Amino acid sequence: LQWTSPPEAVERFKSQEIWFGPPQFYEFCRLCNFSSLHELHKFSSDRGLEGCEHWMPVMLSASDGYIELLPGDELYPEDPDYTGEKKIVMSTDKKVEDVMKEGSVFHRIVIKNINNLAVYVNIQAKYKHINPLMINSDCSDYNSKL
Repeated sequence: LQWTSPPEAVERFKSQEIWFGPPQFYEFCRLCNFSSLHELHKFSSDRGLEGCEHWMPVMLSASDGYIELLPGDELYPEDPDYTGEKKIVMSTDKKVEDVMKEGSVFHRIVIKNINNLAVYVNIQAKYKHINPLMINSDCSDYNSKL
């Protein structure tokens, strides 16, 4: 175990020193909005009574990677398969880049491979949550590539 700040954890992930899954990458990108534990605590205390929503990521398989769709994304299904019983498979023959160029309302994690993730969010977060910083794990630039 090692204590590290969220930006340091993201940097270590980008350099392939450590690995964590897409949901954790997303949350580390959210935590990068806070420069101190005090700021995070204040945000958490202020936002805590606002509510929350049930999330189920939906995977879209593309020809050269995956896109994990989240609620609010324009490609997110109206009735997601919360239990896995429907065995719904979303796929396209298009490349990830082409799917991204065609879209405009994003709440997604682009997965090129297990060490190359990017978060794209341009929707308003519900319940006064804060959106993650849009970080691409294969470059040092923290700005959106949109």
